[in-house]
Amino acid sequence: MTEILKHECGIAMIRLLKPLSYYQEKYGSCLYGLNKLYLLMEKQHNRGQEGAGLACVKLNAEPAEEYIYRERAIGTGAIQEIFGNVKKQIGNVLHAEEDCEWIARFLPFAGEVYMGHLRYSTTGKSGLSYVHPFLRRNNWRSRNLLLCGNFNMTNVDEIFNNIISEGQHPRNYADTFIILEQIGHALDMENQRLYDQYKSDGYRSVELTKKIEDNIDIARMLKKPSSIWDGGYVICGITGSGDAFSYRDPRGIRPAFYYTDEEIVVVASERPVIQTTMNVPIESVNELKPGESLIVTKQGEIKLSQIQSPLNYSACSFERIYFSRGSDADIYKERKELGRLLVPAILKSIGYDLEHTVFSFIPNTAEVAFYGMLEGLDEYLVQEKKKMLKELGDSVTDEQLERILNMKVRSEKVAIKDIKLRTFIAEGDTRDDLAAHVYDITYGTVRPGIDNLVVIDDSIVRGTTLRQSIIKILDRLHPKKIIIVSSSPQVRFPDCYGIDMSRMGEFIAFRAVVELLQEKDMASLLNEVYRKSKAQECKPKEDIVNYVKDLYAPFTQEEISLKIAQMLKPAGTKARVDIIYQTLEGLHKAIPRHPGDWYFSGDYPTPGGNRLVNQAFVNYMEGAVSQR
Repeated sequence: MTEILKHECGIAMIRLLKPLSYYQEKYGSCLYGLNKLYLLMEKQHNRGQEGAGLACVKLNAEPAEEYIYRERAIGTGAIQEIFGNVKKQIGNVLHAEEDCEWIARFLPFAGEVYMGHLRYSTTGKSGLSYVHPFLRRNNWRSRNLLLCGNFNMTNVDEIFNNIISEGQHPRNYADTFIILEQIGHALDMENQRLYDQYKSDGYRSVELTKKIEDNIDIARMLKKPSSIWDGGYVICGITGSGDAFSYRDPRGIRPAFYYTDEEIVVVASERPVIQTTMNVPIESVNELKPGESLIVTKQGEIKLSQIQSPLNYSACSFERIYFSRGSDADIYKERKELGRLLVPAILKSIGYDLEHTVFSFIPNTAEVAFYGMLEGLDEYLVQEKKKMLKELGDSVTDEQLERILNMKVRSEKVAIKDIKLRTFIAEGDTRDDLAAHVYDITYGTVRPGIDNLVVIDDSIVRGTTLRQSIIKILDRLHPKKIIIVSSSPQVRFPDCYGIDMSRMGEFIAFRAVVELLQEKDMASLLNEVYRKSKAQECKPKEDIVNYVKDLYAPFTQEEISLKIAQMLKPAGTKARVDIIYQTLEGLHKAIPRHPGDWYFSGDYPTPGGNRLVNQAFVNYMEGAVSQR
């Protein structure tokens, strides 16, 4: 993707199942868990460029000894900053590295339970106070709660009102704060239930506290609060007494994977991250099922609990296309298939003229789809060679044979991301000129006026970088035709489950449809959809219909793509410009096990999605009126 999308926080959790002395003896360090957490977070740094945080819980601290440690930072260098600060804190405490018993009690961040988080803001709110893990403090160890997650709730108002109805007074409206308070209240109630039970059984003081800590029912605690959640999420938590959990939404929208052995429990947002960090094969890493929670008790007992019944499975397909780590075996195959499935449309666009066409990719995230595209082209070319040889038969000459055998798909590295330009120091035309030079061209790769140039991208959402930079620089090679190919379908609808794509006017596909409606004297449809959308603003989310779909219905994908090409072609571009998008059918064929396609189809997996698109369109229409 040539323009950045903010999306997809990353989570990491570690629970050591042996005393720290075990890891000192076997691996040479009592900080084995902390070191593994660092690797898990660094391997997922692509998932959070705005902040990072970590937390640690000690299991065997005595009263008056600290047992919860937390470090957070903002900015692109947050991972290095937080681990640098942790290292300083550890270095400031004199200790013998072999004295694991002392380290386990007193050394900062030397514990048995760890949590890490990488943050991408999807709400526009930033600052250290919004960086996970969040901490809810209490003087009772079992009532403390650390929380982090990769999530976005669509019904914050409903959850907020639920909390108020319980008598709470939350100090913030953001979904992370509210979820923390909601689960925290449930933890309080679980503690109170056990307190009443064991007190009636005759337990008192420290003995009573220990009984509570040893018997917290995490599954019971999660069940009631999560019953009203609408959104995509993986939520991780640790209590002050050492119970840990990871919980995935019932539709499986957001991903989570885990690995367990006799030494350790590991949870992360991506499978290959665990494979690499723990050096284990793919079959050793499991995916958390929809509605399922992985729970590790204070005693180290590992449980899988079905918190909510699975609903319509809607694992995010966009995540597979762009955001997830491409080193995953399945994702690698899927991205290649996305590229291969585009070959028929590409061949049609170039008039099946492979001899006079150069193929490339921008940006690097599209490289795997590029390989799939090349494989598909090679398959086509093999069939063409066979056909030509059959037609020539025995009369084929050596010259003809050599020419046919030498036919190949031409691929080049036509564009290179040159520098990270500081456009914030410029204004107006100067800023645009700087933006146009983000990429540099590889001269001599295309025969001017003779060759077509096909460039594949993983997705085209806004088209800003294409218009401001990429098409301009590609045109410097003077190709006969520029074909920009998107391995994903047209993004037509906003997201509400984690990606920062909430405004209708940002999508080039939507803007193209608006122009088409105006050109064809069908602009009244915009007002009609607005009236329908406005009329259902106060309806329950379950009753809201996505009428925005009606705006796309009059046009084929090809018509919209043609209009997008016209809109993104910069003034002065000499080459003809075509844009080809993946089809929905192609998406589902390439990624069959991740059917969540609401960005492209408008088929939201939860009622909150329809409410969001409804509000997004109303906001667009009312904003357009106010700007007239």
